Amino acid sequence: MENREARCLMEKIKVLLVDDHYLFLKGLESIIEGENSLEVAGEARTGDEAMTMVRSLNPDVILMDVNLAPEGGLETLKLIMEEMPDSRIIMLASDEDEKNLFDAIKFGARGLLQKNLQPNELFSFIQMVCRGEYIFSGPLAKQIINRVALIEECSHEAGKKGNMLTKREKEILVEVTKGMTNRQIASALFISENTVKNHIRNIMEKLQINNRVQAASYAMNEGWLQQV
Repeated sequence: MENREARCLMEKIKVLLVDDHYLFLKGLESIIEGENSLEVAGEARTGDEAMTMVRSLNPDVILMDVNLAPEGGLETLKLIMEEMPDSRIIMLASDEDEKNLFDAIKFGARGLLQKNLQPNELFSFIQMVCRGEYIFSGPLAKQIINRVALIEECSHEAGKKGNMLTKREKEILVEVTKGMTNRQIASALFISENTVKNHIRNIMEKLQINNRVQAASYAMNEGWLQQV
């Protein structure tokens, strides 16, 4: 079991908070510190501070405002995922701006939550993301499902792209659908982590997709869980 998953079960989950609103940030800190299974690893109020803290603190989960000023939460999300692709980031939204939500998914967010959720819901969602799951709060989930359904309806030609993938690439995609990290995939398939990274990069280029969420969705839609 990868170290992060082990900590989710055995130790307190380290959470990095990223929000430019001081009062909300301190309120979030107080709520999380009141939960025995969680601890605040650090607080950042800008994207630059967030990048620095992610590098130095290696948090298990990052909670970040979609509308973070001045850099923007989405831009910070993108930069973190490009440098540290195994990061587990939950984006917090105060509204239901559709473009922001889908950009967050495209850039690699593990979860999308509204800021008005209850503390016990937040605790559960943090724990789920730390274990490798993807989560969305109710109203946001409905938007996502509707949007994905529309995309699927308009992309029937995508099935042809699967013929471009090798058997090994399909095997790796199956592991991606399980929420496994590159390190876990490497261990499961008895190959190096660098080999996994190279395969995933090739897969994304062949399928013309941008992240692991889209890759996992593609594999499940193609029924590869049963075929490989």
